[in-house]
Amino acid sequence: MPVSLQGRFRRARAFLLAGSAALLLPYAATLALSGHIIDLTETEPSAGGRRVYVDGRQGYVDAEEYLIGVLARQIPMDYEPEALKAQAIAARTWLWRQMDGAGQIAVSASDTEYLTEAGMEELWGEANFVAYYEKARGAVEETAGQVILCDGQLIEPLFHRASAGRTRDGDSAHPYLQSVDSGYDIEAEDYLTVKEWTPEEFEALVNGDRNGDTAESRDNGGIAGGGRLSDTLQLVSQDSAGYVAEYQIGSHVYTGDEVRQMLSLPSSAFTLKKHEENIQAVCRGQGHGLGLSQYGAQHLALEGWSAAEILSYYYHGTAIGSAE
Repeated sequence: MPVSLQGRFRRARAFLLAGSAALLLPYAATLALSGHIIDLTETEPSAGGRRVYVDGRQGYVDAEEYLIGVLARQIPMDYEPEALKAQAIAARTWLWRQMDGAGQIAVSASDTEYLTEAGMEELWGEANFVAYYEKARGAVEETAGQVILCDGQLIEPLFHRASAGRTRDGDSAHPYLQSVDSGYDIEAEDYLTVKEWTPEEFEALVNGDRNGDTAESRDNGGIAGGGRLSDTLQLVSQDSAGYVAEYQIGSHVYTGDEVRQMLSLPSSAFTLKKHEENIQAVCRGQGHGLGLSQYGAQHLALEGWSAAEILSYYYHGTAIGSAE
């Protein structure tokens, strides 16, 4: 049976930017006068009093300082300052939401990936290291304390790298996620991607995800009589933004996000088809398509939009405020 809309959004949360556990990425460092990174094992909390305890570092990190590392991991640092500020506000909103009014939160170092000095240099390149760090710090400091609110409540600031050309509608629990045009996204790097599998590879991926099926149906590729899954691909429905809502493979109907996860696709806006003897997936966009498009935000920033205007565009009916 198809998964509920609420279930779809629970799965979508797991895809916060190609993922996406990076939203709470532990990063406990600051820029010294020499231009190198030094560890902060103990730090005084900022004016808001919030801090993050990173298990394995044996100390607290000021929450605003922590967000510098989150931002550095989440978004390309060659983006415009207003796009970076928009992402910084979204990251802070998520962190504050997880803290749920508490003054501190614990993060396990074993659950997420550190953005160490070596990692940042690998990501940015040694020549860009100091300049990009300053950009990340500037975006966080210039938006200090700012969060996204809808009717006075912290939103769930879902975001993705680039939509399929239009963002997706949310459900009743996410009224601020309304589909908007994001046409610049079709110019994004890797907007169009193609993946291909042999029938055997494809069936192994699908059958590995079908824990609810009987052993007999799995042995038969999910089809009575031993038919091949590659012969039973059918789009059931898609949403107004062109993302797959439901897709049938064999005798089972999946959500588009489930297929995306199962096949490790970059986007839920995909088509599956036979290509000679193989199965081919053609995907548009990068990410789940909900909320803020980072590539779209970059182009809006280039057109002179402020971070607040960008966020208001992608999160309908929201305002920038303080959660204090």
